Amino acid sequence: MQSMDNRYTHSPEDIRHYSTEQLRKEFLMERVFELGNIQLVYTHNDRMIFGGVTPAEVPLEIKLDKELGVDYFLERRELGIINIGGPGFIEIDGEKEEMKNQDGYYIGKETQHVIFSSADKANPAKFYISSAPAHHKYPNVKIEIDSIKPMETGDPLTLNKRKIYQYVHPNVCESCQLQMGYTMLEPGNAWNTMPCHTHERRMEAYVYFDMEEDTRAFHMMGTPEETKHLVVSNEQAVISPSWSIHSGVGTSNYTFIWSMCGENITYTDMDMVAMDQLK
Repeated sequence: MQSMDNRYTHSPEDIRHYSTEQLRKEFLMERVFELGNIQLVYTHNDRMIFGGVTPAEVPLEIKLDKELGVDYFLERRELGIINIGGPGFIEIDGEKEEMKNQDGYYIGKETQHVIFSSADKANPAKFYISSAPAHHKYPNVKIEIDSIKPMETGDPLTLNKRKIYQYVHPNVCESCQLQMGYTMLEPGNAWNTMPCHTHERRMEAYVYFDMEEDTRAFHMMGTPEETKHLVVSNEQAVISPSWSIHSGVGTSNYTFIWSMCGENITYTDMDMVAMDQLK
């Protein structure tokens, strides 16, 4: 089974008077992983598709030819994958590879079949995927967690000591516009990306996970002069428009996958926001 929800774009003026319910409806994906199903969101912010593929007994394949007006899903798109569940497999145009927890993959355009499966339905793989339009075919690259040396940044004094794992990134593999990575906060730390920033040239999506049932993350969004927030629980995802800040604080440490697409692939291309600008 496969479902895809369409989310349209909004200006900062649009959300000024949104209720909590409306803000959640437009920017939050409440259920990313559902056993035996593919759950996707198509956001018109730079036309990113993101979501979860959770195979059980039967392998799963994303089918979006009619929705995208193409013959097959990746005819004009590229794809990033990170497995945050149990061990699984992906089969790429007939070639099958193992995907353990935290392993990732970049798959270039014109790849006709990507089939997802779990090694054990009692401990299913949870493939988080992000896809963006692509103009050029770059090689498929498996990104094993054991091969990534994380960037260590932040400070316990500001509650934001964390490790950043770059997956789909110029330091790791070529892509058209997709970037994707994994940020893990150290125990006792709660903030990510603070001081915050915007990047008008790229949108972003987050999925928060590795959270206990009774913990929450407060995802900050909106313009620096008029901030809003979403309360996010484990394995929920958020759309972040290019004009919005995107920062978060948790009731405990957590992990999240970030994915970006837009005008460029310069990771450091951001507009920093001074603390005295935030309201």
